[in-house]
Amino acid sequence: MSNDLERKFWKALKSDMTVFLGCDGVKPRPMTASIDGEEGPIWFFTSTGTDLGKTLDAKAKVGIMTFASKGHDLWASATGTLVIDNDRAVIDRLWNPFVAAWYDGKDDPELTLVRYDATDAHIWEDGSSLVAGIKMLMGNDPKEDYRDKAAQVRLDD
Repeated sequence: MSNDLERKFWKALKSDMTVFLGCDGVKPRPMTASIDGEEGPIWFFTSTGTDLGKTLDAKAKVGIMTFASKGHDLWASATGTLVIDNDRAVIDRLWNPFVAAWYDGKDDPELTLVRYDATDAHIWEDGSSLVAGIKMLMGNDPKEDYRDKAAQVRLDD
């Protein structure tokens, strides 16, 4: 089941893109995640003047990312490494009108691209569906139905 949850996680993250991201010294804040490929790394545009940009300027940090899909049917909490990686080829691939609205072009000196290499995550899938409710009314144990709806998964395999 964990492979299924991992697949659902990447699909939902690509679709919904908004996460909370933080690290030591930086409180979690909403950020827009970009994925370049099928799975990580996860990329974030930020500015050199933000708490995140200032903190990562010194060195890589352990980052914590939390995610809830728009339909609230999948949640995740991941850990991994955050580091500034201003790879121009990645900036070019991920650049879009929403990012452009925040900067004076790709050469803006404030522009910072952050790479998040998630190593592991705890992923939960909503177990409170209509079907689960009907099963519970018929005497089924909801814990049994929920057993395969959560898993600790490695994201860096």
